[in-house]
Amino acid sequence: MPTFGTRMRTAREARGLSLAALAELLPADKGHLSRLENGRRRPGEDLTRRIDEVLGTRGELITCAALDAAAAADTRPSETVELLRRMHASDTAPATIETLHATVTELSCQYGWRDAAELRAEGQGWLREVVRLLQRPTGLRQHRELLVCAGWLALLIGCVEYDLGMRVSAEATRTAARQLGDEADHADITGWAWEMKAWFALTQSRHEAALTAARAGQEAAGRQRVGVQLIAQEAKALARLGDLHGARTALDRGRQFLDDLGAPDRPDNHFEVDPGKWLFYAMDAYRLAEHDVLAEHYANEVLRLGTGPDGVDRSPMRTAEARLTLAVTALRAGELDRAVQQGVAAFTATRRSLPSLLLVAGEADVELQRRHPREHATAEFRDALKAVR
Repeated sequence: MPTFGTRMRTAREARGLSLAALAELLPADKGHLSRLENGRRRPGEDLTRRIDEVLGTRGELITCAALDAAAAADTRPSETVELLRRMHASDTAPATIETLHATVTELSCQYGWRDAAELRAEGQGWLREVVRLLQRPTGLRQHRELLVCAGWLALLIGCVEYDLGMRVSAEATRTAARQLGDEADHADITGWAWEMKAWFALTQSRHEAALTAARAGQEAAGRQRVGVQLIAQEAKALARLGDLHGARTALDRGRQFLDDLGAPDRPDNHFEVDPGKWLFYAMDAYRLAEHDVLAEHYANEVLRLGTGPDGVDRSPMRTAEARLTLAVTALRAGELDRAVQQGVAAFTATRRSLPSLLLVAGEADVELQRRHPREHATAEFRDALKAVR
């Protein structure tokens, strides 16, 4: 079922409203609202905004509708999963895989800045190479190592597919990656597959599902580094569920875990967790908790760490969400012009994670509509956001 309908029903029932009562408040046709909840229709922009306002979902329904529209074009069978099925049919592998391991690592280090479609295509190309290598004779250890390489590639491809709004393909690829992690008995790959499940649920406003996935992933991963990121997703889900004490406790626990692990060899690897990435998660949690002083502090740190000595943005996706965080805190401080300037700047990067960007941008949009519905600056922000959607 599309995300919009599920979230709409949950929000409506939480407020004790029948479909008929909601139809009167909007106003709208009851039958049409029923079709929206059942996923048989998609809402128009104006109706989406009215439903979001009446149900008080703070932009979540607007984001869900945009993601459903992006996913509607993604209904073809996943090429990635087909490649993984072919790989499972093989019984052999090459003797030497060192180059393949190094390449997979380099591709993972390019996730933060490289064009998503281009990175997906190259990742699939290397997955084809794994299929070819698995058709040669090898021992059990080498076979397992190739499964591990395929697992990391599947995780990477699934991430960029989700960034592109390919929700169906991303979930299929994520599931295949988890199966590879289980087959290779590789707790880190399995943990990251759970982390992706939590991330997908979080950006689709399925907060309880995100919390469940984050905790299941921690159990599966044990003391692997991915456990830190799973704790971060737990904190973000708790913050969105209104459990601010639980979110802060999780952040403290995750920070201690990170300190115990020490610095990673390649902090630019997407499948590593470093102090810079932890600041990014703390920023998100404190923005939701409306602890604006800390949220702004962490956002500025994310911007500082993401900018190279030459002024080049090394982490465009983190930078965009940091700017949107600054937009939200500026709005709460009554600084409309600064808020819109930061918000519009967040949309200029060409490397985007569409679901995550829309989720945070929706929060800023709702704050603007609530505080400054008729200002020219608000219209400027909305036009920029509409172009992204």
